[in-house]
Amino acid sequence: MSLTNYILLAIIACGFVTWVSRIFPFVMLKKFNLPEGVLEFLSFVPITIMAGLWFESLFVQHFGHLPSINWPNLWASLPTVATAVVTKNLLLTVVIGVLSFAVLNLIGF
Repeated sequence: MSLTNYILLAIIACGFVTWVSRIFPFVMLKKFNLPEGVLEFLSFVPITIMAGLWFESLFVQHFGHLPSINWPNLWASLPTVATAVVTKNLLLTVVIGVLSFAVLNLIGF
């Protein structure tokens, strides 16, 4: 097997494993009823994941030193968070976030 075929098969296999690992929990949870406490706990998971991703993008890690603030991400997140709080519309929040970051990049910040 040539290296090109090996790489192609590795990419397909990785894509399949990623797809199965994301779809399998949804298929299994459709067949089972979870207790109310578990459902309540899981309702906070998307919020915590998004908060973790948001905080991770706000800081730049420097090994051996304290992290510094990623100013463009911080400035772009201000109208995005305000939109999320006011509208509670995920699509509008994402659009505002992308647009605010694009405007910051356009003005060279």
